[in-house]
Amino acid sequence: MSEKAQFEVLWEKIKERLEKLITPITYVTFFEGRLEATDVINKKIVLRADSENVADIVTRNGDKVRKAIASADVGLTDFVLFVEGSSNYTLDELPDALEEVSVATDKRFTFDSYVVGASNKFVYAAAKSVASAPGENFNPLYIYGGTGLGKTHLLQAIANEIADKKPSLKVLYTTSEKFLNEYVDSMYARKGEGREADARFRNRYRNVDVLLIDDIQFWAGKYGVQEAFFHTFNELFSQNKQIVITSDCPAKDLTTLEERLRTRFEGGLIADIQPPDIETKIAILKKKALEKKYIVPDDVLQLLVKNSDNNVRTLEGRLNTVIFASKLHEEPISLQLAATALQEAINDDEPEMITPDAIVRATCTHFNLMRQNLLGKNKKQEFVRARQICAYLMCEMLSLPLVNIGQEMGGMHYSTVIYARDKIAELMRVNDKILKDVNDIKSIVLKQ
Repeated sequence: MSEKAQFEVLWEKIKERLEKLITPITYVTFFEGRLEATDVINKKIVLRADSENVADIVTRNGDKVRKAIASADVGLTDFVLFVEGSSNYTLDELPDALEEVSVATDKRFTFDSYVVGASNKFVYAAAKSVASAPGENFNPLYIYGGTGLGKTHLLQAIANEIADKKPSLKVLYTTSEKFLNEYVDSMYARKGEGREADARFRNRYRNVDVLLIDDIQFWAGKYGVQEAFFHTFNELFSQNKQIVITSDCPAKDLTTLEERLRTRFEGGLIADIQPPDIETKIAILKKKALEKKYIVPDDVLQLLVKNSDNNVRTLEGRLNTVIFASKLHEEPISLQLAATALQEAINDDEPEMITPDAIVRATCTHFNLMRQNLLGKNKKQEFVRARQICAYLMCEMLSLPLVNIGQEMGGMHYSTVIYARDKIAELMRVNDKILKDVNDIKSIVLKQ
């Protein structure tokens, strides 16, 4: 079943309930055949209306639509509406109604799904300890390590564990970029709202039991947000509320952060994630393969980790390439099939020099798009999906900070890069066409 068909199946189930909640004339005139399900994001179904008039009627019946969504019991909570070419019903690449995607946790990120090895067993134990007794053990917990080593996985595992085992506690996971943006918004809003905007910002981050912030290094040189976090930190710490922070380097190396912040970070437990050894890489791939219901021979696993970097997402990308080749050729996974599928991706003698521009050009070639359409703001579905795939490939194939990837993608917001990366990674697990698109573009990049 195609991705689009999957969305339509969900919408059909919702419509079955909706038809009983509104008048037949309203249903036939404004709902049946006038709305198309185009996406599902953050438990909300995205609907394209064929006119503003239809969108107006749907909006007026919004409570009934939500009731139908709830009674359909398809795992969704709400809907988002847009009309092509409309200035009243528009969607940004991340719709306003879905703007909290960057603070939501991925439920797949648990301690059980985290592969423990010699390189990360200390930080894993520290994270487990914090999750079992928030505010009592290792406060703050400062986790650092390179890109793709599992910092975000551990951070969200803490959040998910506490939410599951201690539901009475208020847990907030966010990114440093999200915190920064909300701080800036509160500063601008103060001119018209007095102290109200500032109070909302303070209350959001200080009235929690557990605060987890990802990628603290992005505050380097931004002293206003550092000041705001300093006071947030002190307020939470004084109440024995748990604080967990991640970064790509030790606290002492964050020389552009204020000294008083660095000393507070160093006052807790600092735990680093080292690059995984060969055994841990193989264990990670075995776990990823089993999640996809595949058993991969040991010699293929050895090939996948050979000359690989330390980024777990890159390892999973290699695994996806081999699994897709197995599906495509209807052959069991073997060493010969894997070697052929990887091609230049595993080239001992001539390592590829991959650039952001190479990925952009390859994506444009594959989808037959103009560069300005790929990197622009046009919300057509074909452009949005190609844009997301391009961002995913930059995350997988390059060792660039997410903020830099956003800049290479025409000014894409940091949270949008995260969303695109995770969206495509999820789709690749269930949608063979998306997986083929990703692998075909990757092949073009490697041949350039």
